[in-house]
Amino acid sequence: MALTREQLAQRVARELQDGYYVNLGIGIPTLVANYVPEGIEVMLQSENGLLGMGPFPTEDEIDADMINAGKQTVTAAKGASIFSSAESFAMIRGGHVDLTVLGAFEVDVSGNIASWMIPGKLIKGMGGAMDLVAGADNIIVTMTHASKHGESKLLTKCSLPLTGAGCIKKVVTDLAYIEIADNKFWLKERAPGVSVEDIIRLTEGELVVPDLVPEMTF
Repeated sequence: MALTREQLAQRVARELQDGYYVNLGIGIPTLVANYVPEGIEVMLQSENGLLGMGPFPTEDEIDADMINAGKQTVTAAKGASIFSSAESFAMIRGGHVDLTVLGAFEVDVSGNIASWMIPGKLIKGMGGAMDLVAGADNIIVTMTHASKHGESKLLTKCSLPLTGAGCIKKVVTDLAYIEIADNKFWLKERAPGVSVEDIIRLTEGELVVPDLVPEMTF
């Protein structure tokens, strides 16, 4: 069975380390805020100017003025600070974010990422995507392994306009956890009930498969 959005966020959350400053992109990455492992402290950053996001609010906690970059209402953790988007981007561009979690349309074996536009489709803008991939050394992409038409999104070479080049090393899809090195995808884990054969079939780029591929546990 493919991972749900919540399970994707849970798996990504395992990559968090105590003391990290983390930027969560729009979409599935924002759900990571709900699954920060017990016993560690991280500061979650939103590019619109919030450092210290907490979990999504309950009905009685909603404050319409407290939003993330995706305009979702959020909570503020203890010690949070609010500042201008200019200062937020200075933090990103200055390399002060330890981990960035982004969605993507495509990723390829060279670590390239396409995430900001599909030619011919209306877009609002690129947002902070290009700044985030340029300013962070540690980036995790989370996305579906294939399109709704069954076409692979893990490619030999991205076909869409790039957001960043050679910057992606880790990908968590609804089927697998994969690392990128030496112009190859390296299969590290598979979703519960998903076969290695299915992952191979839906991965266009060269995929290195070890003898044993453990299942993720939740």
